[in-house]
Amino acid sequence: MRPSSPAASILAAALLVPALSIPHAHAAAPAAAPAPAAAAAQPAPPANPNPLVATVNGEDIHLDDVRQAAAGMPQQLRQLPPNMIFPMLLNQLIDQKAIQLAAHKEGLESQPEVKQQMQTAAANALQNAYLSQKVTPTLTDAAIQAYYDQNYANKKPEQEIHARHILVATEAEAKDVIKQLKAGADFGALATKLSTDKASAKQNGGDLGWFKKGDMLPAFSDAAFTMKPHTVSQTPVHTQYGWHVIEVLDTRTAAVPKLDAVRDEIRQKLIQQGVREAVEKAVSGVKVVRYDPSGKPIPDTPAPAAAPAPAAPVKK
Repeated sequence: MRPSSPAASILAAALLVPALSIPHAHAAAPAAAPAPAAAAAQPAPPANPNPLVATVNGEDIHLDDVRQAAAGMPQQLRQLPPNMIFPMLLNQLIDQKAIQLAAHKEGLESQPEVKQQMQTAAANALQNAYLSQKVTPTLTDAAIQAYYDQNYANKKPEQEIHARHILVATEAEAKDVIKQLKAGADFGALATKLSTDKASAKQNGGDLGWFKKGDMLPAFSDAAFTMKPHTVSQTPVHTQYGWHVIEVLDTRTAAVPKLDAVRDEIRQKLIQQGVREAVEKAVSGVKVVRYDPSGKPIPDTPAPAAAPAPAAPVKK
């Protein structure tokens, strides 16, 4: 089961606890005579923090189960009143428990495919628990501040440009685009019609938004950052994705962001860094033998670096 963040669990608890604040049956009764002093002095029994909220064929569902379900709710559903969230989630858990019991009754857990899926889910849960245990304690305010000081606070403001482009397969096509633009063709219309970068072509005619020089491939950035606003490249720009015709719309100097503006971004980077370090440490502590598809052992060499995720045609 996917672990939830402490913040999510706290939020879920905050949502659900009011739903359990149900008056006792005697709350509406007329006030009774005062109890003897000795009885009044008796401390109230401690409330059960995780009470039983349902049983299904004798199998228990506790409040913590509901809280855990609440932690995975979409944000828009969390806005519902607690007295709606609690019964909705409880019914969902009851349904799930009933389905699981029915599946067990039919012996589905013994089917090879189902057994493999259950083993995979268990392995993933164990892996996620390990990574969470290693990484979560490192995500402190001090670590976030240190990362900000090193990577943001001491850097000079960077220039950004707002540009759009038309990407085509050949230099001849790019030159023809430039010829059409000189003749008065609309850049956005040509981008929508001709650009092979469909992501940007669908966004306002090739618009790439604001970006810094390091955000793009070197050849693209070198060309774009030498251009003035409201100008179009007079020669095609070649990258590994094809031939670009660039229009620079505007330039600006981006101020160094405040910590609060990049806190979530830094946290994600620290998570990625922590996961990578945890994986490397785990792999270094085991013996790995690799085999080719025919079953022949492969000489012990460093594992190849993971292939980078597909990127937009221009961005690095």
